[in-house]
Amino acid sequence: MDIVITGLILGGTYALIALGLNLQYGVSRIMNLANGEMLVIGAFTAFTLFTVAQVSPLLTIFIVAPVAYVLNWLIYRIMLRPLVNRAKNRGMLEQDAILTTFGLSFVMVGIMLWAFGGDYFSYSYLSRPVVIFGDNFGLNRVVAFLCAAILCAGLYLWLNVSRAGMAIRAVAVSPEHARLVGIDVPKLSARAFALGGAVTAVGGAVISTFLTLDASTGVMFTMKALIIVIMGGVGDVRGTILAALVLGVGETMVATLIDPGLTLAAAYALFILILLFRPQGFFGRKPT
Repeated sequence: MDIVITGLILGGTYALIALGLNLQYGVSRIMNLANGEMLVIGAFTAFTLFTVAQVSPLLTIFIVAPVAYVLNWLIYRIMLRPLVNRAKNRGMLEQDAILTTFGLSFVMVGIMLWAFGGDYFSYSYLSRPVVIFGDNFGLNRVVAFLCAAILCAGLYLWLNVSRAGMAIRAVAVSPEHARLVGIDVPKLSARAFALGGAVTAVGGAVISTFLTLDASTGVMFTMKALIIVIMGGVGDVRGTILAALVLGVGETMVATLIDPGLTLAAAYALFILILLFRPQGFFGRKPT
């Protein structure tokens, strides 16, 4: 039970990290390798507001979300939309987007190093134990899991119930057919990319309550998010949530029963197995 609960809490954290990238890649067709840096920016913001003005990270997310939305919208319109316009096919777009966002990640790391320095940062928030089924767990981690659950449920309902959400899903399935029914694909792609960046930054603000980070740790989160997105299926929120939980429980099981040093190896081994035997993701259909 301890392994399962710890794994689910870790999986909730991973879901926060991966949801934003799933939106960006699934709808906008942009494999954003600067996704992790956006998460670190959200964490830096929460850290700064808490240490300087004692603003709760749970309130900081209401500041981080709109600012990150606008910032990512500008990044898409200025840097990425020209790549979409000139791309002759999806393969060319993905290649250009990977190279561009790879460079953007270094720019963002450089700006954070200049602004905050290269030291690790952390702070104490809700860092007291809470008992669940007889075992002690960090309250900040439990709160992060609850935030992830609320965010995942809200995003899933919005995508499946609201008109705007269903339009975004239509773009994710087929941009060409979405245009035929009057959907403004460029406009929705920009909004989806901006929303994905906002979700990622909110995730950074939440996980900053229990993780020690620095300006250069974003690449680690990008790789974990990429693993989860591929495992769960591109553009599928349900798959992302399930993949995050599976990865969290799997890593916890390996760390507890075998060796903590093998958690990263286990994550990539699971990733390889999914690519070999279920490349379309957990809920995807095999191509015909």
